[in-house]
Amino acid sequence: MIGIRGAGARPRLSLTMAAWCCFALALARIAGAVVLRDDLGRRVDVPTPPRRIVSLLPSLTETVCALGACDHLIAVGRFDDWPPAIRGLPRVGDLDQVSVERIVALHPDLVLLSNSQRAANRLGELGIPAFAIETDRYQDIARSIRLVGALLGRPRRAAALIAHIQAQVRRVSAAAIAARHGAAPSVYFEVDPAPYAAGPDSYIGGLMTRLGVRNIVPANLGLFPLLNPEFVVRANPDIIVVSRLDARRLAQRPGWAGIRAVRERHLCEFPAAVRDTIVRPGPRIADGLRALAGCFARYAR
Repeated sequence: MIGIRGAGARPRLSLTMAAWCCFALALARIAGAVVLRDDLGRRVDVPTPPRRIVSLLPSLTETVCALGACDHLIAVGRFDDWPPAIRGLPRVGDLDQVSVERIVALHPDLVLLSNSQRAANRLGELGIPAFAIETDRYQDIARSIRLVGALLGRPRRAAALIAHIQAQVRRVSAAAIAARHGAAPSVYFEVDPAPYAAGPDSYIGGLMTRLGVRNIVPANLGLFPLLNPEFVVRANPDIIVVSRLDARRLAQRPGWAGIRAVRERHLCEFPAAVRDTIVRPGPRIADGLRALAGCFARYAR
């Protein structure tokens, strides 16, 4: 998946695994365990319900807590900070580096992590059930909630959470599109100042689609492509979504002072706590959609 510094880690790309239906329907309970294939194609046997959980991705940590299992978390990732109840837990890694030794010493019966984190296989070799989940696309939000719900033995609660999120997303989307007058604005969503952008098939791109705006990044460039800065200058977006720190420096980039969004200060820059709801593909995604909708409404023609 892609992480965002301060909310996960630096951007990176990953390949989509085979369609999740190949393993989701293979859920079975044998000898008191849930057996699933994760997004690395590995069979993972998890005691049910797991009592000692390590989560290494902010969105997965939030999902565990949204499903009512926050009290079973014994360690989390470096950037995990929501809900507040988990802030005192040990930190055992991030997307770039995971402390396998510290995790093993905690004796977890389930480790949740991204399919791009290389610790999954090593943990498995050491007898620790490590379940890798891909979260790059919008549809992966519901899928990851469903998978975590299955692993926790809480499938009904997961289904109810998904239904609640989807209902919120529909309401926010419909209201945003109905309130707009004129053409849909073009938007550049910067996830890292390299610059990495959110492509239309990413989970962030999915939010933009649901708000009826035009993503300046074509799908054939990938989920979170590294762009030539000149590409953004030529695209001349109406609105730019960017971190608060980087918003101050946009006009200093060669040619960017002439971009309409920079010239007219049509910049969506959110406090870190709000930005996290947008860039984390987890249960608060409808809150992130609502924040984006409010900003787009201010700057749409």
